[in-house]
Amino acid sequence: MVRVRLTLAWLTLLSLAIATLAASLLPNRWLADALVLSLALAKGRVIVLDFLGLRHAPALWRGLLTSWLAGLVALAGLAVALRALV
Repeated sequence: MVRVRLTLAWLTLLSLAIATLAASLLPNRWLADALVLSLALAKGRVIVLDFLGLRHAPALWRGLLTSWLAGLVALAGLAVALRALV
């Protein structure tokens, strides 16, 4: 069962990586940046839940790590927005 879950997680990461590549080719930079950052958050969540084994951990730990990932993505989005203004 664990092997099947990890295989599905790996396939999910592979498909998200391909989607990231496709999103980076969009002509609209704002949309492309938003999609790439959203996909990065989704990939991070898959890694935290499946590869770090927090799927069955207490909700507090899952929430803390998901919040940390969301904070990183928010800071990256802020950096992208500031880069566009300068």
